[in-house]
Amino acid sequence: MSNKTLQMDDALLGYIRQTSVHESSIAKRLREETMALEWARMQIAPEQGAFMAFIARLTHSKMYLEIGTFTGYSMLWVTQAMGEESHSVSCDLSKEWTDIAQRYWREAGISEQIDLHLGKAEQSLKTMRISTFDLAFIDADKENYDTYYEQCLRLLRPGGLLMIDNIFWGGAVADLKKDDDETLAIRALNSKIMKDKRVDASMVSIGDGLMMVYKK
Repeated sequence: MSNKTLQMDDALLGYIRQTSVHESSIAKRLREETMALEWARMQIAPEQGAFMAFIARLTHSKMYLEIGTFTGYSMLWVTQAMGEESHSVSCDLSKEWTDIAQRYWREAGISEQIDLHLGKAEQSLKTMRISTFDLAFIDADKENYDTYYEQCLRLLRPGGLLMIDNIFWGGAVADLKKDDDETLAIRALNSKIMKDKRVDASMVSIGDGLMMVYKK
């Protein structure tokens, strides 16, 4: 028992990955290729991928929405976890990054289950039907997090789950001297969610912080 979350060091992180992360060979190769990119820091950690896949199975999700796909690592984890009868929708701006994603999705045999919307997510989301999705994930431009949050609440079914990445923003949200646009946007959304009567929510200290939002 502990009354405080344990601080993570490299040894403990390595133990977690060794004992609880069943990363497929395809996912591992995608992660390693992405690590060579200039923007590699935008990729989620393998333990977060495993956690999101676990959540997808736990919630019996079959319809998944992802805003900010990058090279497709999180999409690979979740879509495979949901199974062959599932369907996923990806929103991203970059053809360069999602070309990498689609190469690995094809290899994994899940590309036919995924609809990719290239362009501004706020426009793509407006075309989608309400109460369509069981599960959603936001990991895109931080200044638009509130817009994406509201759209996801519209698109999730009652009882659906939203996961929001980077809610710690490297610890900046707790440092009141930080007042850049991204930090302010994340800090404001965190506060909003905690007061939002439409949802129940919990922060999970995995990766750079993951907000779990249950739509009532």
